[in-house]
Amino acid sequence: MNRVRFAPSPTGLLHLGNARPALFNWLFALASDGEFILRFDDTDQARSTKEFAKAIKTDLDWLGITPHKIFAQSDRTALYDAARDRLIADGRLYPCYETSDELDRARSRARAMGRPPIYNRAALDLDEKQRAELEDQGKKPHWRFKLKGDPVEFDDLVRGNQTVNTASMSDPVLIRADGSYLYTLPSVVDDMDMEITHIIRGEDHISNSGVQVEIFQALGGTAPIFAHHNLLTDVNGKSLSKRLGSLSLADFREQGLESMAVALMATLTGTALAVEPYDDLHQLAKKLDFSKISHGAARYDPAELDTLNARILHQKEFSELAPRLADFGVTTSEQWLALRDNITRLPEIKDLMVLITGPIEPEIAKEDRQFITEAAALLPAEPFDENSWKIWTSAIKEKTGRKGKTLFLPLRLALTGRRDGPELKSLLPLIGRKECLVRLS
Repeated sequence: MNRVRFAPSPTGLLHLGNARPALFNWLFALASDGEFILRFDDTDQARSTKEFAKAIKTDLDWLGITPHKIFAQSDRTALYDAARDRLIADGRLYPCYETSDELDRARSRARAMGRPPIYNRAALDLDEKQRAELEDQGKKPHWRFKLKGDPVEFDDLVRGNQTVNTASMSDPVLIRADGSYLYTLPSVVDDMDMEITHIIRGEDHISNSGVQVEIFQALGGTAPIFAHHNLLTDVNGKSLSKRLGSLSLADFREQGLESMAVALMATLTGTALAVEPYDDLHQLAKKLDFSKISHGAARYDPAELDTLNARILHQKEFSELAPRLADFGVTTSEQWLALRDNITRLPEIKDLMVLITGPIEPEIAKEDRQFITEAAALLPAEPFDENSWKIWTSAIKEKTGRKGKTLFLPLRLALTGRRDGPELKSLLPLIGRKECLVRLS
């Protein structure tokens, strides 16, 4: 069975950029009848919170993602400890005692001498006595993984054959001085234990893949298949950040955007597929093709999201939105059909409902007063239907000689107090003859 995972850190809210890998993994699981695992990378206990974990679950549910299994790495420390001990015994994990300042100075010296600013493995020259002396001084070690330095090659489903040269990289720190784990080791251990078959994530992790492949091999495992997609940026090409609250999924939801519009924008931007409405994520999953993902940046345009959101709403039937529409006073299919083509986001319909229910302030110019009086006298008898507007305006045209804008705009201003809005042929039956006469008078 294909098995994928989404492993966010519960240290902040999900934003549009985070939604992209989550959705790619979910769509892949749907398309291949596989499993989607939500795995919280909460090994940083100082910054991880249950509140953020709960918010992430809420966001994924809103997008339409239902994990088959959920794990927290903080519950799985024993597995990481066992892997740590094995790597230490095999000589692949070694203790280092340099402080951050010492490492910064060493990197600066290397740059000044024209050398790559990578760790020089000085800690490997320490004997047991020297280590004991350092620890007696109160220094606690952080632990680095000793890279082989051989080129690591893998076939990427998005980017084709990739080679990562670990010889040009510092041995990565896997364990902090306080004994807590950084992302890399728990991720590899969990991927092995959970039998993850595909790792689908942003292209900023390509170099990490070289390190992780070596750790997989050191622990006797085989790396999953990789797919590194392009990253979402803003319209100027700058990276999205979880600190940009305006792009958080929670804010999108609060602003009344449709989850499907956000999901489509997060996945289709930066691909060969058109950004257009789909009925649901299952339909989109059938179109998933990693070869159609561009190798360039995927630029997010807020205006395009609004356009897509409007297109989705304009196709919705009343029954699909009835519980949400009730919150805005929309209770019938006729009301929804009359108003839907004039909104970009669902909450906007609340203001449009006033055109039906009132109160509104009619706008009647002094020079149009006589025209409106004549129009009121010609208003057809009820019941009104979709033809009543045409019957009425035809009678007004014949009586007054007005046509075009001089005919229709004064009527719109008198009936709605606005220069634009929903078609009056749809509004007239909903306003009703009695209320029309009140507004015209």
